[in-house]
Amino acid sequence: MSSLKKLFSRPTEMGLLIASALVISAMMVNLEISQGNSLTSDILWLIGGYVGIFTVAHVVLCFFARHADQIMLPVVALLNGIGLVMIYRIDLARDFTLANRQVMWSMVGVALLVGVLVVVRDHRVMRKYSYLLGLLGLILLALPLVWPTSMNADARIWISIGPFSVQPGEFSKILLLLFFAQLLATKRALFNVAGYRFLGLEFPRLRDLAPVLAVWAIAILIMAISNDFGPALLLFATVLGMMFLATARVSWLIIGTLLVIVGGTGVYLISDKIQQRVANFMDPLATYDSTGFQLSQSLFGLSWGGVTGTGLGQGYSADFIPVVWSDFILAAIGEEFGLIGLAAVIIMFAILVTRGFRTALTVRDSYGKLVASGLSLTIAIQIFVVVGGITALLPMTGLTTPFMSAGGSSLMANYVLLGLLLRISDSARRPAEQPAPPQPQRAVSDAASHSANPQTGIFSQVKEVG
Repeated sequence: MSSLKKLFSRPTEMGLLIASALVISAMMVNLEISQGNSLTSDILWLIGGYVGIFTVAHVVLCFFARHADQIMLPVVALLNGIGLVMIYRIDLARDFTLANRQVMWSMVGVALLVGVLVVVRDHRVMRKYSYLLGLLGLILLALPLVWPTSMNADARIWISIGPFSVQPGEFSKILLLLFFAQLLATKRALFNVAGYRFLGLEFPRLRDLAPVLAVWAIAILIMAISNDFGPALLLFATVLGMMFLATARVSWLIIGTLLVIVGGTGVYLISDKIQQRVANFMDPLATYDSTGFQLSQSLFGLSWGGVTGTGLGQGYSADFIPVVWSDFILAAIGEEFGLIGLAAVIIMFAILVTRGFRTALTVRDSYGKLVASGLSLTIAIQIFVVVGGITALLPMTGLTTPFMSAGGSSLMANYVLLGLLLRISDSARRPAEQPAPPQPQRAVSDAASHSANPQTGIFSQVKEVG
């Protein structure tokens, strides 16, 4: 296929990316007008950077993964763009420069996506390095515990590299999922071995529980030392979901729920931070002047926005919610775009997750199925936890909204995740290679050759028939 044909091999993706660029451009212009500002070169930089980033991503997909799903990238582009608009809205309210940095991190994230597509030509190659990837994931997860950092944070999840701060746990999550996908793919029959029956359910043998108990113990240990609940909960829930998808046994979910209850209770008893978050979840207004202020302002903003919202640039969450650009960016969107706008964002995430699970259903190998389902599941769980946190349906966990919240670590890791999903999708949708036509048998006219080697023809015919 010629280069020109490859450039137009993904028309649906191209059309949706153009539509998303028009939507984001209109939102940017509308925001400036609503604030009484004149259109400046800053807007052109943000819009131009957005268009350039995803143009590059589209072109790379046309050449390196032209059979991949054509919906995922436009959905992510729109989510990233809406997050960029809200971050720019926060910049105008608080005189920050977060939007420019978000464009830069988006460039780095798309560069990582391109790197994944170029380097990983076949997702099955990663199976060879599964134990190495798992070891690297554990090292990254524990790195903040020993790495000196200049950040004064209550959770030890950051490392400082020059002027930048990175959260290695975002990347370790993906590496550990790749490791567990390989483990489940090779030990799937072992996990299906019946053990004990109780109330009509089949529970696994104790030795088969070892992988789940190991993940549970690691998660509890990390929560206790790093004083952070969200990433460990996300990892454990995702691995548990992968085990259920691999075995279709409800008993795994029951065991996992019990382990979460036991581990969560233990962490609650020893962690003042978790106790405060649970107290804020129970009654945020009781601690409005201290730890409950952030959640209370989120609830005020969502109620003030109502169904249709206050309008872009007309809300108060961007001004009053602490760190609104990270943990609570969905609260600002819910206030200014209303229930309709927040529901639209959640639906876009649902589309992304659905396309990921569709990829898991269509890919031919079990490893690819588990990787695609695990990566999709981690996005679904993260969105569920984040939305539950800002609406006081769940205690806050400190997780950020994928592709929307400000920050480099989450954005880069999620683009790596997207790159892996697109690579698996390309493999799933790529037409199967046609078998080579059978070669005609050579006519042997020399009767002397048969007499000289009488068994050659016989073995050749057997081989041809077989």
